[in-house]
Amino acid sequence: MPRTGQRLILGFDFGTRRIGVAVANELIGNARELAALPARDGIPDWQQVAALVKEWQPDLFVVGLPLNMDDSESVMSTRARKFGNRLYGRFGVVCEMADERGSTREAKAIAKEAGHRGNYRAESVDGIAAVLILESWLARQEGLPSV
Repeated sequence: MPRTGQRLILGFDFGTRRIGVAVANELIGNARELAALPARDGIPDWQQVAALVKEWQPDLFVVGLPLNMDDSESVMSTRARKFGNRLYGRFGVVCEMADERGSTREAKAIAKEAGHRGNYRAESVDGIAAVLILESWLARQEGLPSV
């Protein structure tokens, strides 16, 4: 595995209908959106996930952890952790959880600024949220405030 600072990372914004995906190179320090994965009650098509893993060969997974504003965990937090555990179990790649509070709201604001019409079911912002999760995680690794 490459040294810290040189890893390729796949980031996920866990959701019950879609899972946002982004990829980042730790050395460059920014992330880019990939196509969101459809999910049924939070379960993706694992063959699609395997194809992503084969294509990108990540050194690390980062999954957004949807905490409540008081730092407590929610039902979605438990489900996101379970998703992260399944990623590790299936692919043997270390998975870290990252506080994702506010990422969806920020993703919607970014999308709106870019001309999004507001129909988030038709045009999801899950990939943008995954980018924000990864970039925030990268910033924390550098000791910077979250994005």
